[in-house]
Amino acid sequence: MGALVLVLGAGLTLSLTGCSTLAHWSQAAGGHLALVRAARPVPDWLADPATPPALAERLRLSQQIRDFASAQLALPDNNSYRRYADLGRPAVVWNVVAAPAFDLQLKTWCYPLMGCAGYQGWFDRAAAQRVADALQAEGWEVQVQAIPAYSTLGWSRFLGGDPLLSTFIRYPDGELAAMMFHELAHQRVYVADDTGFNEAYATAVELLGAQAWLADQPDARATFNQGRARREAFLTLAREGRQRLQAAYAGAPEARAEAKAAILDDLRARAPREAPGYEAWFQRANNASFAILSAYDELVPAFQQLFEREGRDWPRFHAAVQALQPLPRDARRATLRGQGGPDEPDPAPRQTR
Repeated sequence: MGALVLVLGAGLTLSLTGCSTLAHWSQAAGGHLALVRAARPVPDWLADPATPPALAERLRLSQQIRDFASAQLALPDNNSYRRYADLGRPAVVWNVVAAPAFDLQLKTWCYPLMGCAGYQGWFDRAAAQRVADALQAEGWEVQVQAIPAYSTLGWSRFLGGDPLLSTFIRYPDGELAAMMFHELAHQRVYVADDTGFNEAYATAVELLGAQAWLADQPDARATFNQGRARREAFLTLAREGRQRLQAAYAGAPEARAEAKAAILDDLRARAPREAPGYEAWFQRANNASFAILSAYDELVPAFQQLFEREGRDWPRFHAAVQALQPLPRDARRATLRGQGGPDEPDPAPRQTR
């Protein structure tokens, strides 16, 4: 298979070579090969009389979205999302994320080609939980997150491309498009060792791309916008919580535990009013939750502004993002934000093993 890298779900990451343990390497390789074997070309599913009509409709829609991605958004034109696999489970992988008890810096794992990332993916839920339990025993705050999709950064084109999956094919129209645009964006630009940059770029592409796809679909656009408005309310409360926790952790060490508990209690009490639908997230939230969320959220406005500066021209936008790739991390962010010097500290993963 060569050096195959999997970037998981709304961009999360897993490597098939050079992993920290043989167990992780072997489960990653086996898990992806099983996925490849399960995937069949979309035309085969459509020609099969056993395919449920509702699934056939979603598959036809997915191909319209796929064509739009390349023709209108300048995303890679390859064999990704031209095959479909029914996994028979709620997630394709489960990601382990961890952070210290009084810090919002993610623990990282390092891999060949894609560098270091603040998560480790497992195709088996029980295996992910064992890793999480071991980290928790060491004092880390841990989350195991169900991931619906991943990108191989284009490497799997030799194996049929990244497949459509049963874990997300029934998403509402706008969210299905957003998911596909996000993962294809990882194939367009990917910077090793810069999770926040990669995920914010892909998130900006999904948001801008979904609005373009839904421009002449008022009902689907209204549904998408309502869902994203609820998510923005959640992000607003989560950002506030993250900022308050950062301030508490910078204070007197003897006061951190009490301050942290008070902040989390306040967020959980307010969530039903201010972030309805996300109460469960706040109930189980810990430092790992806030830290991984920032990777997707922090730089999105800067990418949206870059899109506007490039005249809303997709090829120019992608080219401008790609031009940032060779820069050092701080300079990359400063340039992205239109600043002249190094930018402020960012909650990016610290390299820890």
